Amino acid sequence: MRGRPALAAVTMIGALVLAGCGDSDSGSDSSASGAELSVGAAYIPQPVSASMAAGFLTVTNEGDSGDELTSVTSDVGDVTVHETVDGTMREVDRLPVPAHGRLVLESGGNHLMFENLKRRPQEGQTVSVELRFAHSDPVTVELPVKAATYRPDADHSGH
Repeated sequence: MRGRPALAAVTMIGALVLAGCGDSDSGSDSSASGAELSVGAAYIPQPVSASMAAGFLTVTNEGDSGDELTSVTSDVGDVTVHETVDGTMREVDRLPVPAHGRLVLESGGNHLMFENLKRRPQEGQTVSVELRFAHSDPVTVELPVKAATYRPDADHSGH
């Protein structure tokens, strides 16, 4: 009877070792290399409030695996992630970054909300944020502070 539990344990360990080998052969499936994230179009409009601000950016994923933005931190204040659905804004604990796709945080849509500001960012300054993801390493981004009325060129509202 003692031989069977030992044989079962050896079989289980062997199966786990082989499963681990199979994962390392397909590099695109590993969480470390599956998502290839970059950040662009980042900015904060100069806040009109002394205690709140919004932040916008685009996370691009050139990788074969999706990821999720799970949190954001900044030394300027508390940061939460918000989604906007049918004109209604609500805080969420994550937003998807699809494989070969983009997560766009923009005015009137999904965005970052800065609250309890320790200082009021002024036009021409930058605000540093750290984006944290479910699977990828954190990304630090410098968001330039733009005029309160700034709209990126990608907007359809040309002058």
